[in-house]
Amino acid sequence: MSRLDSMIRRLEAQRATLNAAAERIRGRAGVVLEFGLGNGRTYDHLREILSGRDIYVFDRQVAAHPDCVPPDDRLYLGDLFETLPQAVADLGGRGALAHLDIGTGDKLESVALSQRAAPMVAELLAIGGVVVSDQPLDGFTAFAPLPLPEGVKAGRIFLYERV
Repeated sequence: MSRLDSMIRRLEAQRATLNAAAERIRGRAGVVLEFGLGNGRTYDHLREILSGRDIYVFDRQVAAHPDCVPPDDRLYLGDLFETLPQAVADLGGRGALAHLDIGTGDKLESVALSQRAAPMVAELLAIGGVVVSDQPLDGFTAFAPLPLPEGVKAGRIFLYERV
């Protein structure tokens, strides 16, 4: 499979899983957490499918399309592990949905990064909150795996509920 085809499948899986997660939290209170703004595509999608929700974004630096930059009061800018403690103090237990897309391009490094962030992400989420992650969060008792949407290949993206 070409890298282009692989990317298309990854993006389709990401969109389907974000849509399923949004449906799962419909009617529940809580903020949305976007880890990894990148160029802003998923942030923009979350704004569309969860309009009216406060979306808080975490990234090392802003490099997004100008239309996809969150307001300053909803942006945690800098090293994730320096900004997460403040976010927990500000938002702890209020998260309805978290989208973790904080990969580095190196699989082992990306898994380690997600595993390190997972306990603080759990603190940000309310019980019943949903996590969509590009890396597995297995082994954390705070997260229970959820079934992926139909057509999404296992291992391409991960879906969890905060228990």
